[in-house]
Amino acid sequence: MTDNRIKAAVIGAFVADALSLGVHWVYNTDVIDKKLGRVEHYYDPMTSYHTGKKAGDFTHYGDQMMVLLESMSGSGFDANRFADMWRTFFADYGGYFDKATKTTLKNMDAGKDLTESASDSDDLAGASRLAALVSVYHGNLEQLVGAARAQTRITHNNDRGLSSADFFARTVFAVLGGQPPQAALQATLDTHFSDSSIASLITMGLESRDRDTRETIAEFGQMCSVEAGLPGAVHLISRYADDFKTAMVENVMAGGDSSARGMIAGMVLGAAHGMVAIPEAWQTGMTASQRISALLDQL
Repeated sequence: MTDNRIKAAVIGAFVADALSLGVHWVYNTDVIDKKLGRVEHYYDPMTSYHTGKKAGDFTHYGDQMMVLLESMSGSGFDANRFADMWRTFFADYGGYFDKATKTTLKNMDAGKDLTESASDSDDLAGASRLAALVSVYHGNLEQLVGAARAQTRITHNNDRGLSSADFFARTVFAVLGGQPPQAALQATLDTHFSDSSIASLITMGLESRDRDTRETIAEFGQMCSVEAGLPGAVHLISRYADDFKTAMVENVMAGGDSSARGMIAGMVLGAAHGMVAIPEAWQTGMTASQRISALLDQL
């Protein structure tokens, strides 16, 4: 394991979100083709969901992953600290508030414990933030898994969402340990998730690795749910196990909730191939690039 690949796991997730911003939640892929062609650069958002955002910014998913990264500065993950910083962040946020965020904030404002206020949303987005944790827990599997589940539970207290965080935490740990991405996915399924609520979704993704990405993700569903997003993320990792850039571009071109799928795939493929696999323009073009680098240096 090298520091380079640990960093790439985190940066890979952030650039995936930034690349998604331009067409996030555009479900008609013909519109993407006509408006932008092949999306290989950062663009201002096409939809009104992310009004005020500019090319190189994050969606509200990436913004929350940034809060998670900042919450660990100096002392690792603490659920109460993350929940408090997350709540403060949204107090004057100008971006999009999804249903899980609104529900969680409402519960917090009603006086519920900050770590017990989550929605029951089954969106993949809660789990997709976990790459930030790799910067601290890359050497301890149980701590990584525990933190991945705990940070997800702050906003998305749903069995399949928590299992997704667990699954991808174990997968990225295996990849950092030297296993190829596809082998890591299969081994994690076989050893820990063969009887789980997400087993069939993982298998669907693995079995689709030789199929066209846009058609496959359309079949799985372009939506935000674990049911649609998890097999889509597994497909991207499996099909483009040796090609970070193509995985990220094909993810965006498939439309829908490309951010959650991409953050997970970007984390795993970044861990596999290191910073050299991530286009320099994507790294430097992120609005928060210098801040992320400074935080990673601290951690």
